[in-house]
Amino acid sequence: MDQGAGAGQQRARGRLGAPSSGTRAPGTPWARFSAWLECVCVVTFDLELGQALELVYPSDFQLTDKEKSSICYLSFPDSHSGCLGDTQFSFRIRQCGGQRRPGHVGEKCGDSWAPASLQREPAHFFGYVYFRQVKDSSMKRGYFQKSLVLLSRLPFVRLFQALLGLVAPEFFDKLAPCLEAVCNEIDQWPAPAPGQTLNLPIMGVVLQVHIPLRADTPEPGPPKQSSHETLLPAPVVLPSVHELDLFRCFRPVLAHVQLLWELMLLGEPLLVLAPSPAVSSEMVLALTSCLQPLKFCCDYRPYFTIHDSEFKEFTTRTQAPPNVVLGVTNPFFIKTLQHWPHILRVGEPKMSGDLPKQVKLKKPSRLKTLDTKPGLYTAYTAHLHRDKALLRRLLKGLQKKRPSDVQTAVLRRHLLELTQSFIVPLEHYMASLMPLQKGIVPWKTPPQIRPFRQDDFLHSLERAGPQLTCVLKGDWLGLYRRFFKSPHFDGWYRQRHREMTQKLEALHLEAICEAVRGGWGGGSWRGGHGQNWGDLGDRQPVVRTEHRDLDEGQVRGGGRGSDPETSGETGSGTGPPAAREGGNTDAGTAVHRHGHRLPAQGPAGRPVPSLGRCPWAVARVWPSCCPPPPSPTSSLLPATWHHCHPAVKVASGTAAWTLTVGGSCAHPTLGPTCPL
Repeated sequence: MDQGAGAGQQRARGRLGAPSSGTRAPGTPWARFSAWLECVCVVTFDLELGQALELVYPSDFQLTDKEKSSICYLSFPDSHSGCLGDTQFSFRIRQCGGQRRPGHVGEKCGDSWAPASLQREPAHFFGYVYFRQVKDSSMKRGYFQKSLVLLSRLPFVRLFQALLGLVAPEFFDKLAPCLEAVCNEIDQWPAPAPGQTLNLPIMGVVLQVHIPLRADTPEPGPPKQSSHETLLPAPVVLPSVHELDLFRCFRPVLAHVQLLWELMLLGEPLLVLAPSPAVSSEMVLALTSCLQPLKFCCDYRPYFTIHDSEFKEFTTRTQAPPNVVLGVTNPFFIKTLQHWPHILRVGEPKMSGDLPKQVKLKKPSRLKTLDTKPGLYTAYTAHLHRDKALLRRLLKGLQKKRPSDVQTAVLRRHLLELTQSFIVPLEHYMASLMPLQKGIVPWKTPPQIRPFRQDDFLHSLERAGPQLTCVLKGDWLGLYRRFFKSPHFDGWYRQRHREMTQKLEALHLEAICEAVRGGWGGGSWRGGHGQNWGDLGDRQPVVRTEHRDLDEGQVRGGGRGSDPETSGETGSGTGPPAAREGGNTDAGTAVHRHGHRLPAQGPAGRPVPSLGRCPWAVARVWPSCCPPPPSPTSSLLPATWHHCHPAVKVASGTAAWTLTVGGSCAHPTLGPTCPL
């Protein structure tokens, strides 16, 4: 298999160019393509080698041998599926060998605005497959078998399935030339910016998509077309870039949706055995989307085979089953994974007007290795009572022949409200751990976020629990206790703690700026030759604070030393502070930071902030009509400023001097001699 994949890769590279490594900068070829896709693969069946990687485009994208093998096996249905015609499905594999294409700054910024479930996967690849198997007497086996695979880090399953539906049929007729033209078109697409409606031209069709923002409220239905833009031909509007038809996926398990939601919330291992990769992948993706807007923090594989490199890791009996949702089609997994606590077996989908026969809850002891009937095999008892009103509403919709997208909206709204009712008490309690703003003062380290105490939270549920927003009854306390042990609680807590810490740092920086503004000129500072340092305005939060507790060795008077820790050197004595321009010899002891001095006390006895980066490090423009700004080592710096390395980058332009944070000193006279 690996030999076949390697041979196929060599053939592709010989035709499309030699591989090269490195980051694609925004101005280089394929930079826009890389914002959407990593590469496009073509997998074919070789009589001697089996599945083989025939082509990779662009050819400069490198895959490890393990990744090639996984892509080849996961791009074909196994022999138990018997898929004839065209089939679409998806898979997810772990990246091997570290990151090879670091994200651009724009990609990272875009991810921060996107919902957690739509952010790029840094350690996994998504594979979106269009597989064709048709009878062909010209082939030795009598069948034409080939797969077109889009490899991406974006979980935009709905978008990439629509893209494959347009591209793959044309590719199977025209092969490589068509693929190259399609990749060139994708390389002209705008970046996938959250909050924008994008028009994506491909093969004479325009796909119109909207990528939601994190702050967006879910609204079922297609995005509104831009009124100021008239497109010919009319665009194909996709209702969502990632949401599947949830009602169609859950039709055989509607009676147990709430139980499955609990299993997903608790991060329980779940094996999904389906008749085809399409059913398997859609069921797994639908299950992992149940927790939105909560991020799914466990591993999941929409389609998995016995040839996967992680097969032994997932099937070992020497340790507890991993927290993973596994979608398979081979009945062999029933025997291999019968020790797993939860197994869902679904049958062939039936698209009749009536509700299909619902799978039954069965004890794991009734699981048979051969001819296992559809059902949910688990010993788990749900903590919450079943919402019978939801099932009645969906059944009524079927009787009235309500469209599937409306049924999906009803089901998705129910799951969203259920998740929000569960999370809101956690959010309220977490917010109560935030220190009061009046306790944030510029001359002290910001107060710490108080620790999360589970018992205190559980006691708070009596007056502010989920019963305020949810009508469901049940053992909410028991559900929370199990949730505390799950990967989802750990992921949620780490994310919220990180956001609160950033908020504290921003508030502390604002307090520093206000203290400096109030003590030295009401928003304007001037250097020794009258240079205007300007005020910060709304750019204050741009600076990242750096909090350090000072010990006695860091608080000294005297001249300028080379390092805050240096002692016994010139300028690092402990005498009274020397006179300096813009300073105050009576201001008290000076704090040294990387050769720059900040008095510990300012005018009128007002303390001077001694922690964090100085606001002067925020980017600003220096008018060319004024004298050049002082260098970071100039004695003209006001004594109320200090800098942390790397602090200031001074660059001259055609009309202005620009000071920015970060990088080495670019001053035309200092250059590399700058000590910062």
